[in-house]
Amino acid sequence: MSSTNSNENNCNQCHEPLAWKAGLYHCVSCNQDYKKISFCPDCNAELEKLQACGATNYFCNTCNSLKSKSRVTHQFKVA
Repeated sequence: MSSTNSNENNCNQCHEPLAWKAGLYHCVSCNQDYKKISFCPDCNAELEKLQACGATNYFCNTCNSLKSKSRVTHQFKVA
């Protein structure tokens, strides 16, 4: 699993950019699909992604608070 705080979405294996395909991230080179999972920067729990009116926010059910997207850690898990 790859982890990142940047906006780059790259394959875990070949590090090529991932494409968005059918609700998952897809690596054309490796023919592998990935799901992007977000984690709380404070307690490392998986976050709930909230999207409304073009804005994306992250909520931690463990901390019971919103988390800044600039602090959230993302990992790509094989789908």
